[in-house]
Amino acid sequence: MVNKPTELFYRAYQTAYKGAMTFLNWDEPYLLKGEGAVKKLPALVKSKGIDNVLIVTDKGLMGLGLLNGMLEEMDKNGVCYVIYDGVQPNPTIDNIEEARRMYLKNGCKGIIAFGGGSPMDCAKAAGARVTNPNKSVVSMRGQLKIVHKLPPFFAVPTTAGTGSEVTLAAVVSNPETHEKNAINDPKLRPKYAVLDPELTLGLPPHITSTTGMDALTHAVEAYIGRSNVASTEKYAEDATKLIFENLEKVYANGKDVEARENMLVASYWAGMAFTRAYVGYVHAIAHNLGGLYGTPHGLANAVILPYVLEYFGESAYPRLAKLADVAGITEAGMSEADKAKLFIKRIKEMNANMNIPEHFEFIEDKDIPTLVERALKEANPLYPVPKIMDAKDCREVILKIRG
Repeated sequence: MVNKPTELFYRAYQTAYKGAMTFLNWDEPYLLKGEGAVKKLPALVKSKGIDNVLIVTDKGLMGLGLLNGMLEEMDKNGVCYVIYDGVQPNPTIDNIEEARRMYLKNGCKGIIAFGGGSPMDCAKAAGARVTNPNKSVVSMRGQLKIVHKLPPFFAVPTTAGTGSEVTLAAVVSNPETHEKNAINDPKLRPKYAVLDPELTLGLPPHITSTTGMDALTHAVEAYIGRSNVASTEKYAEDATKLIFENLEKVYANGKDVEARENMLVASYWAGMAFTRAYVGYVHAIAHNLGGLYGTPHGLANAVILPYVLEYFGESAYPRLAKLADVAGITEAGMSEADKAKLFIKRIKEMNANMNIPEHFEFIEDKDIPTLVERALKEANPLYPVPKIMDAKDCREVILKIRG
């Protein structure tokens, strides 16, 4: 752990930041929800006086035809559109600038982000660049760097994991430095979101599992942190309960529409929790594994989560015990510590049941100092974790992750 003066500074910083967050607008986005909800989006767009939009997505979703129903309704409602489908799995600054140029060239008046976390992040950052032309992507990294609000923004998630349809974050990759950096600003929160389970029916099992564990990581890290308020606690508890009840079910049967919708709702609630209460070291390490090795974010979170929870130990037991109760996995008479340990054990079992690896053996010795430095730079002093890591702690956790 860090020395006492450093810890006191970090905790004071986190307390001040939590206080400042109370003055922000935390209203939920306007939601379209249920089977076929995405086909109602064009009429909503038109009702807001928008007749020309940029759609940000990726080539995989285009190839699957997932946008077809929405595009047909766009034509019927007289909404013009151009499509940027060049988003990479870890969106880059070049992706963002390409999308921005397409928006401006075509005189668009709004943005629809259609896809998983990568199209969402790209669309958010591109929208920020449109309305903040004097701010580069690099200069927007960090906290509260965006001056002007985004164009009207509509989010359509096609995975149940990132919660990007409700969060204030966008994560951007820099191929030159192999870093992933977060842009955090309430102006990035979408005003409108669509939760349509039909869009997730074709997800392959390994995407279902890792995005679902991404959502669980959001809920857990938000819940055990020190920046919770009553609403974020409720969101995190509800999300955790739904994930424990539905994730393995939908992994086994991807056509279960009810379970798919429950996972979308869980991801949304987990997003509501962490966008205000923040995440922790799981994300800090995962972002940097993604930057150095291209590790998919949900997969990274799934593998890392139990090791970080074990590092927290007794500092996280009370909160993890509550989540174990919420998840319905405890029995009468169990101690707080036993409940917390059972919760971590159950996460490991879920990973194993869904063929998620136990370790990342590809982590190289030469990269560990960089991973440690960058993870701690992201996390400290911002993330209100139960126990603060120093470089030695972080290195030991990464070695356990490697196996």
